[in-house]
Amino acid sequence: MQSGNSVKESLDALAKKWDIDPKLYDMQVGLRDDVIDNQVNVGGVVFHVPMLSRDSLYILWKCLWPDCHNCCERQGRLPLTKDDIALLTKKLGYDSKVEFVKQEARISSWQEQEAFGSIITTLSMLSLKRKKDEREEEDGTPLRCRFLDDKGYCGIHPDKPGVCWLYPFASWLESDRHGKPVVHATFQFTGDCPGFYLDKSLDNIMPVLQEYAQKIYSYNMAVQRTTRENYGFINFVSG
Repeated sequence: MQSGNSVKESLDALAKKWDIDPKLYDMQVGLRDDVIDNQVNVGGVVFHVPMLSRDSLYILWKCLWPDCHNCCERQGRLPLTKDDIALLTKKLGYDSKVEFVKQEARISSWQEQEAFGSIITTLSMLSLKRKKDEREEEDGTPLRCRFLDDKGYCGIHPDKPGVCWLYPFASWLESDRHGKPVVHATFQFTGDCPGFYLDKSLDNIMPVLQEYAQKIYSYNMAVQRTTRENYGFINFVSG
């Protein structure tokens, strides 16, 4: 979770290169009191798409790569699922997962809170080092990923961590009344992405949600397998 001040600092830095809609700026720094939750079920994922009710405008998103690669320039952490560890062990040429983890990973712990709810999730997972000498105190702070080249390409694509495929969405699991897990997703408003825009209709973002639904669902199932097999830990607390 990021403070309003850190988001404002990120937005102010972003505004030096990109035009930021004043309504979007105010919303991201917490100056709007009319943000409502609009839920859209796409591909088995419940997307929470914010809406500015006074203006009747949805907050939507599109990727602006290759002109922008802020998600890799200002990466907070790269948690690894069990599947990621297997892929990256081979990609980076290690003979064993143990050796990969020893050389390339560190333990990260952080908290996430639902955008429109009171559930606080505490997570601890192995994370891929964003730089070779990454220190514990740098966990969660924006760093340029060491696999990003000068043209905005990823050096380990397509075997990059599953979390990299999800940006700018954050996601979580809830149980329905039958105890079945339901995947939810919403935008991360860290102040680092210039791809957000306002629209009176959801039509333009539907192809994006359809593209991301399978990625988000698969990632959450991978996180479940990872924690079930003791590669990580998740704790839910009602705030």
